[in-house]
Amino acid sequence: MNEYYTHKIKELDSKVGEEVTVSGWVQNIRDHGGVLFLDLRDNTGILQTVSNDDSLFAHLAKESCVKLHGVVRKRNEETYNDKIESGTIELLVDKLDVLSESEHELPFEILSSRNANEDVRLKYRYLDLRNPKVKKNILLRSELLHFLRNKMFDLGFTEVETPILTASSPEGARDFVVPSRKFPGKFSALPQAPQIYKELLMVGGIDKYFQIAPCFRDEDSRKDRTLEFYQLDLEMSYVTEEEVLEVGEGSFYDTFSKFSNKEVSKPPFRRISYRDAMDSYGSDKPDLRNPLVIKDASEALKDTTFGPFKKSVIKVIVVDDIGDKSNNWFNEIVDYASSIGMPGIGYLTLMGDGTFKGPIDKFLSDSERDALIKDFDMKENSVMFFIANRDLKVAQKYAGQIRTYLGEKCELIDKNKIELCIIKDFPMFEYDDEAKKVKFCHNPFSLPHGGMKDYEEKDPLDILAYQYDFVGNGNELASGAIRNHDINSLIKGFEIVGYTKEEVMKRFTSLMTAFKYGCPPHGGMAPGIDRMLMIINDEDNLREVQAFPTSASGQDFMMGSPSELTRTQLRELGIKFEVKKDE
Repeated sequence: MNEYYTHKIKELDSKVGEEVTVSGWVQNIRDHGGVLFLDLRDNTGILQTVSNDDSLFAHLAKESCVKLHGVVRKRNEETYNDKIESGTIELLVDKLDVLSESEHELPFEILSSRNANEDVRLKYRYLDLRNPKVKKNILLRSELLHFLRNKMFDLGFTEVETPILTASSPEGARDFVVPSRKFPGKFSALPQAPQIYKELLMVGGIDKYFQIAPCFRDEDSRKDRTLEFYQLDLEMSYVTEEEVLEVGEGSFYDTFSKFSNKEVSKPPFRRISYRDAMDSYGSDKPDLRNPLVIKDASEALKDTTFGPFKKSVIKVIVVDDIGDKSNNWFNEIVDYASSIGMPGIGYLTLMGDGTFKGPIDKFLSDSERDALIKDFDMKENSVMFFIANRDLKVAQKYAGQIRTYLGEKCELIDKNKIELCIIKDFPMFEYDDEAKKVKFCHNPFSLPHGGMKDYEEKDPLDILAYQYDFVGNGNELASGAIRNHDINSLIKGFEIVGYTKEEVMKRFTSLMTAFKYGCPPHGGMAPGIDRMLMIINDEDNLREVQAFPTSASGQDFMMGSPSELTRTQLRELGIKFEVKKDE
């Protein structure tokens, strides 16, 4: 018999009057005048145990791993503890075995670990995981992955693992590179996504592929992005864009409906073009729980004499029933606008007599006032906020940030909803002001709407692609595209952003060669596992839903990574560092 076999705490409600053995960690010890209480925690719950023997629990440190034997009994009704599931029972202990003793000094209290410094939490992540609230996220992750796998199998997909060591590829982010010992001076890379491999699987006849794929990007971490993340990667042959979107809609709706108690958007999700999203929400990942819509007042104020509005794109947001707020309330909005880099923000309140009150009213003509009221459906006590900039993209960006801020500040966002939509028809290219050149907007392997014809006849910045994102509550949850499987068209796209035909053939030899042997039309998408869990768990940080994430700075304090290599290791890899001396 297994000497470590024990009952689980969640099972003990039905064991009243029986002898049982339980194992777990010592959460706390309390001395009530000769009667000692030990709170035991296993992976199913917390149990109060009691002993009349002063010596039994003596000198035990918190978080020691112990095995207890005794009789389960009902607690007195007045001592019920409704904060724990086993709060109506306790264990009268007659025997204790210490399986592993803990240090007396813990880096943080287990049950309040989420209040500790994040770097300390991640250094002792194995202790942090003992916190039931932290563990709950990881257990839910396992259930969600199991559910998604079963769903893919039910839809006829084949699970295929693709390599982790691959070739460096210009896909938009920095690669993590791995030096080769056998081929000095050469490097493999960790995949940003299995993009090339899944397209090769389509060429190979695996017409419906999926995997839970690890992705690696050497970028600065933030709340919704870490160096390593996971996605449900899928690809299908002989499909239209709409067929891929329907698979995505079903997957998201079924998953959120099963694992969240919030109201979830039902398919079909609202489709919004990229340009409409930028015009109406100032973002390609709009939070549709926020009812505020951005509108353009450039035409209504085209003859304005107000200096900051002249020759500018003028965006406006109307918020009802806030005209009676205090000056301090509005000053907070002005301060926020300043904090995001805006030179200022104007606003007008519509009074009961049809006149405006506000600092920029004196700069408006009567016809402009009438146009603002009529064109933007202003009502008594509503306030119009103005965001102006000579650059359209900047005006859209600021307007989007102000929209989000106002939605939160005015408590307009329903936290009990998951609002899903699809952003589609992304531009194939965009202009990079910093690099002073055209670059891919989304995915370089996407199919342009008109194929080669668009490349030959249109300005690159006017070319749209069969690219789409699934968005939920202001988060990008999945990206996808119908792929461009025409070699000449692919090469032309890369040439537009500055690659020669020879560079493209060298960088993507496998794909370009494979496409010569008959490639079916195909497309796919990749829902982000971590971001789905963020929404389900109401977390605002991706690291809370990963078992062993790196810190915000990209360090693994628990494992001590990144770390220095020994000289022997560097020599084997043919790597030599040059240390610059101070001048």
